[in-house]
Amino acid sequence: MSLKIRTAVVAVLAGASLLLAGCATTQSPLDNHNDVEGKLVIAPVMPDYKVEVTLAKLNEILATVELTNEQRARFHYDRGVIYDSVGLRLLARIDFMQALKLQPDLADAYNFLGIYYTQEGEYASAYEAFDGVLELAPNYDYAYLNRGIALYYGDRNDLATKDMQAFYAGDNKDGYRALWLYLIDFKDDAVAAKKQLAENRKNLDNDAWATVIVDYYLGTKSHDEVFAAAKVGLTHPKEYAERLCEAYFYLAKMAIENKQYQDAANYFRLALATNIYDFVEHRYARIELAKVKGLLEATK
Repeated sequence: MSLKIRTAVVAVLAGASLLLAGCATTQSPLDNHNDVEGKLVIAPVMPDYKVEVTLAKLNEILATVELTNEQRARFHYDRGVIYDSVGLRLLARIDFMQALKLQPDLADAYNFLGIYYTQEGEYASAYEAFDGVLELAPNYDYAYLNRGIALYYGDRNDLATKDMQAFYAGDNKDGYRALWLYLIDFKDDAVAAKKQLAENRKNLDNDAWATVIVDYYLGTKSHDEVFAAAKVGLTHPKEYAERLCEAYFYLAKMAIENKQYQDAANYFRLALATNIYDFVEHRYARIELAKVKGLLEATK
């Protein structure tokens, strides 16, 4: 499992069939991170033709090939994952629902539905979906993250803390887990949360990208150092855009802590502009942006 926090867990697109080989996208990175008149300028990544080819293959398989219910469920699920990755959430949801009709014990599909319910503010339905994931697959690590986030936005922070602690315990060397535990803890006790983050920093790899963001939160890395580090050690074309999506989100959350609400709003908009739809930071930037707009209105 990658260290990147993706809410779409264990979605291995090539796994269901050899026909899905080569499905991974090869999107162009964001070319520039420039400061123009005080505004950060980026170019959003766009899906390449391989995504369209893969969708065409899946459509053909589902329309023409005789499949068992389990196979058909898996193809609907795989197509849903691709729709989700390019921001076609309604089509993805339809496929996940169809997959569950054919295979009611498909935990992955419940996980996605729970995410969508959270994004829509339907928290009771989200909790139920994630409960279903953990009932079907008790070791489904990222269900704790996703349920914890739902509880966080649903203002049930006591339960959110328990889920995020369970998620963090799954890999205490993952900087993203340390960050999300901090964000949850900060809501209850800012001083204790910062102290715990400093303690958790000891477990992290100094060279990891997520550690740079943790160091920013701890005050040992600057804004400029974060964006400089985002360009270092890239391993695939889309990675720079992914890192910027994460950086914008977490810098926005820090800006909220500092009551810099306009800066936070700008950063959340930039996170959304990256089009990295399947990252947790992109998924919840819109919820955060709505909250910040409310804070800005209240300060007028």
